[in-house]
Amino acid sequence: MRVLAVTLALLLLLAGNAGAQGQLERAAEALELDPVYVHPDAERAIGEDEAERLRESISRSGAGPMYLAVLPAGAAREAGGDPGAAVREIALTLGEPGTYAAVIGDSFRAGSTELPEGRAGELAADAISAERGNGTAAVLEDFVARVADARDAATARDGGSDGGGAGFAIFLALLLVVAVGLFGWSRVKRRRSEQADLAEVKEVTREDLIALGDDIRALDLDVEMPGIDDETKQHYGLAVERYGQADEAWRRARRPSDMERVTSLLEEGRWAMTAAKAKLAGEPVPERRPPCFFDPRHGPSVGDVEWAPPDGQPRPVPVCAADLQRIRDGVEPYARHVQVNGESVPYWNAGPALTPWAGGFYGGGLLPGLFIGSMLGGGFGDIAAGEAIAADTGDFGGGGFGGGDFGGFGGGDFGGGG
Repeated sequence: MRVLAVTLALLLLLAGNAGAQGQLERAAEALELDPVYVHPDAERAIGEDEAERLRESISRSGAGPMYLAVLPAGAAREAGGDPGAAVREIALTLGEPGTYAAVIGDSFRAGSTELPEGRAGELAADAISAERGNGTAAVLEDFVARVADARDAATARDGGSDGGGAGFAIFLALLLVVAVGLFGWSRVKRRRSEQADLAEVKEVTREDLIALGDDIRALDLDVEMPGIDDETKQHYGLAVERYGQADEAWRRARRPSDMERVTSLLEEGRWAMTAAKAKLAGEPVPERRPPCFFDPRHGPSVGDVEWAPPDGQPRPVPVCAADLQRIRDGVEPYARHVQVNGESVPYWNAGPALTPWAGGFYGGGLLPGLFIGSMLGGGFGDIAAGEAIAADTGDFGGGGFGGGDFGGFGGGDFGGGG
């Protein structure tokens, strides 16, 4: 049984290997590839040699599956200022059974799905008491050893021998090695694909940010002229505010789905700019409508028109005044093009990576009618179902993740010592 326990621990570590955001999310994704993650700005950061010794200790002792992180104190703010909640968020993001521990600033917290409830926190507190004066690496080494001893004790209590069942256990473990290896590789591929999609949609969205920023700067002097009423300034101020928020969200985006918030902010900012321009021209503020379907940079639409792409089905789409007139004149509208494999194509033929980008501009109510079937070759319409399937068949497995200490993490604090 000892052979099986060690082998399965290594397998679960292997299952976590695959993956890179906020400090907590970035830590979770790093731990998919490496059981020890050290943020370079952590107040109690350890050296690479010390981190490597911890990896060897986890593997050699049988303490795994285990995930250790050393993070700056500021990382706790992402979980409401609670270091225990921060470790819990890392664990839930990674979604693998095992023992999780993190030094966040001067706090050390731990929890586990593998040990009795509260036990990992007790072991963390014991490690702090024993090794606080010897530094962070010594505390973590002591914690790893205590977890390994606790797991050995649990195995001994469960009983069993390595006799008749040992051969079958090893055979089962080898089969699991193959299965977990394939699973890990699939996660690596999925991560790489997600990062490629993120780069693509960020590039497209950056063009929208630049366009709105240029419009804001062009209108700045007009709004500052004497006699401009408060409503005009409010619309302009809203445009500036939404632009700033969109830029910040763009820079913080870590997944393609994050881009939906960016374009939602850009849509509101673009409408506010249109309203400010109307007020400056002495015209009524236009109705709040979705952006022009052919290119959101054209601004809010003025109406809907039946339109079909080549070999597609006619559908009602929102259009700006200029494109509405072109369609009535029998001329193709000015469609937004993006680069796909070196070829310039209309954005609706670019594939599912741009779904969040479009969703922020047009909302879920418009998407089903626009982005399905022959119009997009199945690209946009299938993404939501695909993500749901991935969530159902993903990382939580049959290991019972969510038990143990996931209501709260125990541990201790280093205090003022080394």
